[in-house]
Amino acid sequence: MPYLKKILSLPLILIVFTVQAQDAKLQAQIAQRSSAIQSKLVEWRRHIHQNPELGNREVQTQAYVIAHLKSLGIDARPVAKTGVLGILKGDKPGPVIAIRADMDGLPVKERVDVPFKSIATGEFNGATVPVMHACGHDAHVSVLMGTAEVLASMKKDLPGTVKFFFQPAEEGPPVNEEGGAPLMIKEGVMENPHVDAVLGLHIASSLEVGQLKYKSGSFMAASDWFRIKITGKQTHGSTPWTGIDPIVVGAQIVNNLQAIVSRQENLVQAPVVITVGVFKAGVRSNIIPEEASMDGTIRTLDSKMQKDVWERIRRVCQTTADAWGAQVDVQIDNKTLVTYNDPGLVKMLLPSLQSAAGADKVSEISWITGSEDFSFFGEHIPAFFFNLGGMPKGMDPAKAPPHHTPDFAIDDSGLEVGVKAFCNMVYDYARLKNGTEKK
Repeated sequence: MPYLKKILSLPLILIVFTVQAQDAKLQAQIAQRSSAIQSKLVEWRRHIHQNPELGNREVQTQAYVIAHLKSLGIDARPVAKTGVLGILKGDKPGPVIAIRADMDGLPVKERVDVPFKSIATGEFNGATVPVMHACGHDAHVSVLMGTAEVLASMKKDLPGTVKFFFQPAEEGPPVNEEGGAPLMIKEGVMENPHVDAVLGLHIASSLEVGQLKYKSGSFMAASDWFRIKITGKQTHGSTPWTGIDPIVVGAQIVNNLQAIVSRQENLVQAPVVITVGVFKAGVRSNIIPEEASMDGTIRTLDSKMQKDVWERIRRVCQTTADAWGAQVDVQIDNKTLVTYNDPGLVKMLLPSLQSAAGADKVSEISWITGSEDFSFFGEHIPAFFFNLGGMPKGMDPAKAPPHHTPDFAIDDSGLEVGVKAFCNMVYDYARLKNGTEKK
């Protein structure tokens, strides 16, 4: 009987070895083809870097991407004003997976002295401004263009369908315009065919080239923007007791907002950030003005805490204003949700990242208080968002130029790691998803 069991188990062992051999062959093909286009990745990224465009104005970038996808035989069309939807149908049956890259630059003047430095300008809030890819979206577009090229070249082995989301206006659309991920979703990119899972990455200027970082569950913060308008009573600067000073009221509100973070929210549960970035009041040194206003941002990593913070901000503003006899109006606008990585999807695809970069170069990190409108895709289906290293090897991370600054710069020698990661994830997801469905 034991001998018979051994004989019967041989076919199963052979199947396992065959599947493993096929997987190893696919990984080798992905690695080879990704490395072969590294020079193209750099060329694409630097072209886009030199020609940045602001949100909902990515006309040249859109045309550049569509031309590339069509050259690969991928169905590509405009979507969400200046975005692109590409659809690649594999020759084998399988699920539908989407990969997203954002395309927009920022109103920042570049200080980095490189041959492909941006000298572009654009219109932002009615003013002509310099434009720069100060957050690495140029690298994201390049990586997704490369992923499309590798997957298209392996179409006969591709199970299922891959949708490529080249998204405009991640940094936010112009005033009074729709844009970003919400508009992509509104225009149907998640349907026809329905997407089963979505992937995305963000290059990090303080993470060494070749490394990948991720976090299961809540990864990046929700971003809310607020405006606080205080109305007091204007008077002469020499007799403040005859008026109600909105600047003093505003200053106390700023301090009291920080007490929400340090004394009212459970920071062991998740971090909270409240930042006042703009404080405007007055026109002359000897006049106490009638009005003052503040603009700022709230970052939370828990949806219940998010709503609680909103209520506490409103209460703090109202009670502080009441104490001084001033009036206050508080407006809070949700910009993004918490970027949430589905734990099951992370567990399924973590080996894909390790195959792409090496297990020793993939690690889990803590929360990030930056935000991403990729979060809107994850509201509907399982999502996995991770970081790709863009810092030169050996550099001190503390000295790496931050995102959204004139000195932002990345080392683009490791973009192929992003391509390998995406391609591995596509194949592994299809294989594992098909196996689950068969069970």
